[in-house]
Amino acid sequence: MSRASSLAICAALSLAACSETSALAQPQEIFDGNGTIEPARGIWHSAEYGWVLEIDAEGITRWQDTPAGCYAAEQHGPTLMSQVEYRYITPLGSDRAKFEYLPSDGNTVFERLDALPDSCGAQDLSSRRATFDVFTSIFERHYAFFERRGVDWPAQVTEARARLSDDMSDADVFALLASLIEPLGDSHTKLIAEFDGERHRAQYGLGTTLPTITGGIGETPWLIGLIEQTLGEVLDPGARHIGNDRVITGMIDGRVGYIQIFTMGGFTDTQTPGTPEWAAAELAALDTMLDEALTGFADADAVILDLSNNRGGYDAVTRAIASRFTDTPFTGYTVRTGWSDEPDAVYRIEPHDGPRYTGPVYVLTSDVTVSAGEITTMMLRQLPNVTQAGTTTRGAFSTPLAKPLPNGWYVELANEIFADAEGVVHEGRGLEPEVPLDVFAADDPVGSHGRAVQALAEHALTRLD
Repeated sequence: MSRASSLAICAALSLAACSETSALAQPQEIFDGNGTIEPARGIWHSAEYGWVLEIDAEGITRWQDTPAGCYAAEQHGPTLMSQVEYRYITPLGSDRAKFEYLPSDGNTVFERLDALPDSCGAQDLSSRRATFDVFTSIFERHYAFFERRGVDWPAQVTEARARLSDDMSDADVFALLASLIEPLGDSHTKLIAEFDGERHRAQYGLGTTLPTITGGIGETPWLIGLIEQTLGEVLDPGARHIGNDRVITGMIDGRVGYIQIFTMGGFTDTQTPGTPEWAAAELAALDTMLDEALTGFADADAVILDLSNNRGGYDAVTRAIASRFTDTPFTGYTVRTGWSDEPDAVYRIEPHDGPRYTGPVYVLTSDVTVSAGEITTMMLRQLPNVTQAGTTTRGAFSTPLAKPLPNGWYVELANEIFADAEGVVHEGRGLEPEVPLDVFAADDPVGSHGRAVQALAEHALTRLD
């Protein structure tokens, strides 16, 4: 997220064609020059995502539909996922439609309702107990990985409810809700709140490396050290730090091409994130970088794609990258919201029509590798010319579902089930490498990365010589 912090664009939007869309159906802008277009007017409901959309010429009113109550929820939260609004509709008949943030972006299907449900706006949800009930019911309905992560949610809720009281402080309520999500160990699940003049965030499951760095040398010195070492000691002269400082490219010993990508997006800052113009600019910047890099790697004996410090990002970037390392189309991954359901979307990867590299490719990963970085790894390791190396990835694939609470706090949770072409789900487990390497050793998190890259280059050449 996909979303963007300094070196971590959140998993936000995922450009993809929904498998339910007919060949003739095309995305239409919800708002044209005269207001809302006719196919979009009305009331729409998505049970899978818990949204009711009320659309008229004045705009979109979102209602949060939960088992504990239905309430209006504006899109101005603390993350990009809680800020972006639907811009496109693809009709799927008279009473169904796919709504998207960008054209051909995502798989959220809504059904038309005759009227706004009676439950919407019917209850006062301002109390501590109402907030608690909404929070817990959102997870009960939408969170996909309780069993995978070994959590008995009903038992946890029962225990926490016994500790709840209406006279609790904001800090106490926040701590209580945070205690419910901590056992999930899911870095795509978080609670964000503002009280006592400060923003508070509860997020767990960040692996081993990042907490160690935070408690040690600090993330900024660590990243600076990694970049300086890679450019100054690991790569041949002429290596470059490009793409708005999100990409490093170069050669190792004149024989192994090297690309490190820190985030799947953030390559340009010329457009507003989440807009169609931004999406086009991101992919255009990526194409320019990959065209140049892969043209330079044409005679390379192997290529290392370093995703060991990749914090996720824009899913369309992952598919664009995968298209550069194959000569034949293949199924990259599928997405669904129910374990027994057929996929809502099947993502096919077509070979890029420009420069590609289909020789030996090594994808370097670690427990920092997460979200779109993991999706890229999951796709590429299915190819016969690709080998994963390093350490096991984080195990958090799902694009976060952003949900506002009645008191103005926000929660994000993992509701989408990503699977590889064989149907294997790696959520909560991560992707285990074929070639193990200690990428970020606790006693030397900078030097160990350089040694891992050099060892991987030697491994690649040894297999060829």
